[in-house]
Amino acid sequence: MTAPKATRREWIGLAVIALPCLLYSMDLTVLHLAVPRLTVDLKPSSVQLLWIIDIYGFLVAGSLITAGTLGDRIGRRRLLLIGAALFGAASILAAFSRSAAMLIATRALLGVAGATIAPSTMSLIRNMFLHPRQRTTAISIWIMSFSLGGAIGPLVGGFLLQHFWWGSVFLISVPVMALLLIVGPILLPEYRDPNAGKPDLTSAALSLAAVLATIYGLKRIAQDGVSVMAIAFIVVGVVMGGTFVRRQLELSDPLIDLRLFQIPAFRASLVLYGGCILVLFGAFLFLPQYLQLVLGLSPLKGGLWTLPWAIGFVVGSLATPVLARRIRPALLMSWGLVLSAIGYFLLARLDTSAGQLPMFGLATLILTLGASPVFTLTNDVIIGSAPPERAGAASGISETCAELGGALGIAIFGSIGVAIYRGTLLMALPLGLSPHVADAAMSTLGGAVAISGQLPTQVGTVVVDAARDAFLRGLVLCAAIGGVGSLAFAIYAARTFRRAGLLPQPTAEHEVEAVA
Repeated sequence: MTAPKATRREWIGLAVIALPCLLYSMDLTVLHLAVPRLTVDLKPSSVQLLWIIDIYGFLVAGSLITAGTLGDRIGRRRLLLIGAALFGAASILAAFSRSAAMLIATRALLGVAGATIAPSTMSLIRNMFLHPRQRTTAISIWIMSFSLGGAIGPLVGGFLLQHFWWGSVFLISVPVMALLLIVGPILLPEYRDPNAGKPDLTSAALSLAAVLATIYGLKRIAQDGVSVMAIAFIVVGVVMGGTFVRRQLELSDPLIDLRLFQIPAFRASLVLYGGCILVLFGAFLFLPQYLQLVLGLSPLKGGLWTLPWAIGFVVGSLATPVLARRIRPALLMSWGLVLSAIGYFLLARLDTSAGQLPMFGLATLILTLGASPVFTLTNDVIIGSAPPERAGAASGISETCAELGGALGIAIFGSIGVAIYRGTLLMALPLGLSPHVADAAMSTLGGAVAISGQLPTQVGTVVVDAARDAFLRGLVLCAAIGGVGSLAFAIYAARTFRRAGLLPQPTAEHEVEAVA
């Protein structure tokens, strides 16, 4: 029996839920440009500033699993609307924060609210678009909204900061969330698991602790290198995760139904999705610094040169449903990852001259263009292979996998980049520098650029040139690793999904035969 097709109502509803998804990812990037101004106004300590930047992403990652399963229990539309109201209120409080502590607290609230958006919207798509072809198109638009939000965040933030105070970057979400609260009850269907029990608060706390501890440990490694404290947090996270899994196996109505992982298509898609996110985040870590600190572009111009990155995602996401009707998913994903690998290898050819910008734009364009089919098709398989009553849990697991993949990519690639930077720069710094100057230059490229302005012109030029060269060596090596990783995942996709058929599957409304 062929699944029914969505009507105009569902497509308008998709446009409505795409807007908060865009804002969700914008909030991950829009704050960075506002840091200098809010630092002057709120005078945060270095530790407080770190938490202002990081707390949103931490709470999003830690709350995704709980939010996804909570939506299955209380209703996905209801959870989305509750999250939208909380997100709007927290945005207003963040915009008018009077202290660093208040801004940290409101950013934490934004993270909890933001965690309701991805699993709620993705699971709603599962119920709004039952026809496989339409569902693939809807998920591609959903993926595109996240990519576009992350890309335009710095551009929107730069524009607002030129005309308004730093808090204005938070207020852009208020009218969108208000619109969602008005039209959401009209356009979006409600769905919940009719047999769901009460939320298990102990399991929710364990999942939150496991994800937060693991991601915090990974970020500590990325920022400061391997340390006893960072490893301790990761160990705590793993232990909490193990305790969480054992509890789920013992409960009659678990927070996460681990039987989802017995579905081969679900399991393989998570591996491919998380792995490609790991490589992508690891490569992107170096690019904004390359544009601003190596090539010397302003934040706004640097943001403009990230547009090819966004364009690749938008075009690739929109083209994937069309291509998936003509090309088998295994071929589409594997050849897309080969194309993405070419982009990584082009990044590995960059140098310190401004003439590299066209190559930079081309590399990032084809990198994201090639990776887009993986993100659309794996999410389609994840949400389509899970039972409808577990769609929220499946989407929560998917997004948590993405967050962990991103954190792991930043930690691994960041550690490699730091090691290459410090090892290379140590051999290239001129003799006679004071320990203070040497330590500042060795810490980060930004520190080297800042300290060079306090040195005599000739010495400062030597220091900054050596630092840029050392940073570039780390970027080149990590880009090459990204290319090799992309090729490895291309082989994995070709082998694992080789029996997947063309889309749509007219008789496969709830399952995707994707794994040999």
